[in-house]
Amino acid sequence: MEQVTDHILAAARKVIAVHINYPSRAAQRGRTPEQPSYFLKPSSSLAVGSAEAPSTVERPAGCELLGYEGEIALVIGKAARRVGIEDAWSHVEWVTASNDLGVYDLRYADKGSNLRSKGGDGFTPVGPGLIAADAVDPAALRIRTWHNGELVQDDTTEELLFPFARLVADLSQLLTLEEGDIILTGTPAGASVAKPGDVVEVEVSTEPTGLSTGRLATRVAEGTTPFADFGARPKTDDLQREEAYGSREAAGLPAVGPVTVLTPELKAKLESVCTATLSSQLRKRGLNNVSIDGLTSTRPEKRIVGLARTLRYVPNREDLFKTHGGGFNAQKQAIDSVNEGEILVMEARGEKGTGTIGDILALRAQVRGAAAIITDGGVRDFSAVAAMDMPTYYANPHPAVLGRRHIPWDTDITIACGGTTVQPGDIIVADADGILVIPPALAEELADDSIAQEREETFIAEMVQQGHSVDGLYPLNAAWRTRYQAWEAGKAND
Repeated sequence: MEQVTDHILAAARKVIAVHINYPSRAAQRGRTPEQPSYFLKPSSSLAVGSAEAPSTVERPAGCELLGYEGEIALVIGKAARRVGIEDAWSHVEWVTASNDLGVYDLRYADKGSNLRSKGGDGFTPVGPGLIAADAVDPAALRIRTWHNGELVQDDTTEELLFPFARLVADLSQLLTLEEGDIILTGTPAGASVAKPGDVVEVEVSTEPTGLSTGRLATRVAEGTTPFADFGARPKTDDLQREEAYGSREAAGLPAVGPVTVLTPELKAKLESVCTATLSSQLRKRGLNNVSIDGLTSTRPEKRIVGLARTLRYVPNREDLFKTHGGGFNAQKQAIDSVNEGEILVMEARGEKGTGTIGDILALRAQVRGAAAIITDGGVRDFSAVAAMDMPTYYANPHPAVLGRRHIPWDTDITIACGGTTVQPGDIIVADADGILVIPPALAEELADDSIAQEREETFIAEMVQQGHSVDGLYPLNAAWRTRYQAWEAGKAND
């Protein structure tokens, strides 16, 4: 088997890398591209290393996040210009292993080019062995990566988003792929961060013939020369840490819950105004579809304000209920994680033929401090639930268990309830007039304007009680507004 040599590295005029190509990586990133996209790495970033003689790469001084990505590299053997997919693979001469290294600390400065973040010296080790492209099925290759001896990436090319021949053909439509050019074909899930002293190894092998590139090994060293002050300096944040490590958990970051703006002061403001006033203010802002309709409250005299937590039920399917309906299912998880002052909102699709909550779980929510439960489905054990201090909003009582019509499916996702959309972290306000869903970003402004509106309406009610006509008074015309302002000033001086 051929080995990667200095001659092969020198022959690479271009190094082209693909952003996302493995379904596992797309799922991890939360986005699946419709077409391949690319970036360039300088040929000066190339290096070669083996298990016996690892290459060394510096984590630049001041940087925190040196990411590694095991990849399969294609080496072009014959120039390709506007070739078709059926002919593209014949332009590839070699297959080898690569490691698409980069520092997330400089991504902000690259505007998507990845030049500085991915282009450092030694940031593209390849090798050590070369597998002849005409000896393999490009859809039957295996890529594995080890971090300090632990296997962290293991995937195959069987179900790539963009098969290798398509990448070659696609690139050749606009630019000429020259002999020696290298294409990095994307990384599967499992890429993460390496620190000084760590060793990352990558191997490409064939299925089922057993050909292998051998292990490409790279050792990380700590850079000692600081960045100059006339260019972009390293900086990072939790978003970059999450992307570098692959998840918040892997990065050691706390889980993100619903973002809240519901301070005690804002909560008090919202509790001081009725939903009718809030509804009119929402309508002024073009929001007409923010009410949860058709439900009855067990405690209609109570006004509640709280943050939404969500639970979704899907229609019962017996095989799926076996896997999702029993044990500590999504319903019980939602009940057992609702916090003080939060409101659990359930999507039951308006299905009235079964219960969605009963006395035991409602009691558990009340004990945990939930402000209310809202469901557009039925309630079991109705007398016991109705006797609780915590309000429950419901469509109807029903004696059947949820498995008759529902499977508890997921929590803290966007749902539909009572004809409107509810997201985790939305502010719910409910009273005898109904239930409103308030976008958090509007809540402060909405509360202040509602308070002002209710002050005006208090004045108007006093004037009507004194015998005045509503003509010009409701709403206030200019003359009545002047009188209102004087009335308001007098109240302020009292």
